[in-house]
Amino acid sequence: MKARRIAVTDTTLRDAHQSLWATRMRVGHIVPVLPALDRVGFQSLECWGGATFDSCLRFLDENPWETLRTIKHHVRRTPLQMLLRGQNLVGYRHYGDEIVRDFVRLAADSGIDIFRVFDALNDTRNIRVAGEAIKAAGKHFQGAVVYTISPVHTLDHYVEVAHELAEMGADSICIKDMAALLSPYFAERLVKTLKDEINLPLQLHCHYIGGLAPMTYLKAIEAGVDVVDTATVPLAFGTSQPATEMVVTALKGTPYDTELDLEALFDIAEYFEKVREEGGYERGVTSLDHMRVYSHQVPGGMISNLISQLKEQKAEERLREVLEEIPRVRAEVGYPPLVTPLSQIVGTQAVINVLTGKRWQLVPDEMKSYFRGKYGRPPAPINPDLLTRVLGDEKPIQGRPADLLTETVEQFRLEIGALARSEEDVLSYALFPNAARGFFERRHEGADQDVFLTAPADEEPVSAVAPIATDRVRELVALVESSGVDEITVEDGGSRVTIRKSASRAFPEAPLPVEPLPAAQSQPAPAVAAHSPFEARGNRAGCNGYHKVVAPMVGTFYTAPSPGMPPYVALGQHVAEGDVLCILEAMKLMNEVGSEVSGVVRDILVASGAAVEYGQPLFAIELDA
Repeated sequence: MKARRIAVTDTTLRDAHQSLWATRMRVGHIVPVLPALDRVGFQSLECWGGATFDSCLRFLDENPWETLRTIKHHVRRTPLQMLLRGQNLVGYRHYGDEIVRDFVRLAADSGIDIFRVFDALNDTRNIRVAGEAIKAAGKHFQGAVVYTISPVHTLDHYVEVAHELAEMGADSICIKDMAALLSPYFAERLVKTLKDEINLPLQLHCHYIGGLAPMTYLKAIEAGVDVVDTATVPLAFGTSQPATEMVVTALKGTPYDTELDLEALFDIAEYFEKVREEGGYERGVTSLDHMRVYSHQVPGGMISNLISQLKEQKAEERLREVLEEIPRVRAEVGYPPLVTPLSQIVGTQAVINVLTGKRWQLVPDEMKSYFRGKYGRPPAPINPDLLTRVLGDEKPIQGRPADLLTETVEQFRLEIGALARSEEDVLSYALFPNAARGFFERRHEGADQDVFLTAPADEEPVSAVAPIATDRVRELVALVESSGVDEITVEDGGSRVTIRKSASRAFPEAPLPVEPLPAAQSQPAPAVAAHSPFEARGNRAGCNGYHKVVAPMVGTFYTAPSPGMPPYVALGQHVAEGDVLCILEAMKLMNEVGSEVSGVVRDILVASGAAVEYGQPLFAIELDA
């Protein structure tokens, strides 16, 4: 047998981190280990894209672009890779072509060498513009085929999608098995067919979840796959990828030897194990619910999100019901693969159906957009009765969804104004208006400056010169902590800052401190009748006898569809049953809340942008006589 070295992509910094630790590692946790990761000889390091972008803005108070540049500064040999959701980029809806092109250009300039691009529906029309932009930037365009199981997802379907990607100019093809459903022998057939028909490097990305992935990797390698994805053992298994150490050992001494240094891999694993222990992070394990993936087909990362969502709703004991509801919803809406953003859309609809006890009574705006064809072609027809119930007489679009988008970068630049400091800030705002605005406002108000050696809030600044940008300070802090230098002083624009190393943090003995994952809210859940969650919440009367509209879920309350736009309703306005009153941003989706009654809005009980609890009153409406 001819020797054929198998290459390995490390997913520790992106997919593994996202799947197991909810993307909560800060750049300071990552920097000390980067030189070691760079020396191993990986095919690439997947470090950006997916949920890493909005997590930086929402939870870490970090600029995702600066995080990427910091990683690139320390990784000199190994290509950096990102996951790009086609026309969705790193978000949960389609963005205009201009935004897609600018995002790809800036990501390439900031350090991305390999772009793995997929579309949740395998609708390659939604990949074309991103692929063109990647090629124009001179970077590697890897087209991904999303794998799932359904009556319409056949071997011929996957081969057809791969051919379309190759015709678009893809430099390599990836089989993306996000739900760990790819079985060893089907993988063998699929890999052999793709290698026979398409003369491109072939990569396989599997999640562990139910435990098939190691066997699937071996059969795929024997069949001709060139690269596999793995993660360091503290972030492997469970909802993550197979462990690098396991795969390297399995192939050692065979014609497929990865030639990676096992001892160097264990040094890296020791570092991340200390990060895991200090942060109280989960270890990857396979549960009974994970093993049921073969029936419910829910990806492991999605299960983690569902558990988190249900905890927020004080309903974690209903996970099994949600897992049973998801396949029903998926079949009704045409068997979309359960990968972002469709996994969030289908999963959220299932959660709402279960918690309300009334299937399809409340439909998130993103699900309505999917019904309208704004995410692309469903793999199979949507249930026609359901389509009529949600859209009425409206007909779904037939063309490429992004052709209908007229938004421009300039439009978002004008909306965000002086809060944006760069072209990248404008794109961050275009992708995540609320999260980015909040991050910019905190940055503008100097929230970070309390950390970075500045004067107390009640003291006047020593001089009127502009301070060094917080993002620049972050990078310098990371640089000092990871280097042999104990102190560095920088002058910029008349400002001067000195950064000192806080303690000995040489890799890998002492990782940076890790903040634990945010705990679930501790407030007691509202009293809810088991048979009907809405009936027991005082929904009939209150607020001076007016009808109360209450929050159907935990989320963030917004009176307008986006910043700068007029509110849906105002005090004294008459609304009809079904009129949209507000949006609740929950479970990464924008959920429209409609009026259950006709009447006049007499009170808006929550400030826009405020967090609300399940069952909390939002509006008081005086009923029509």
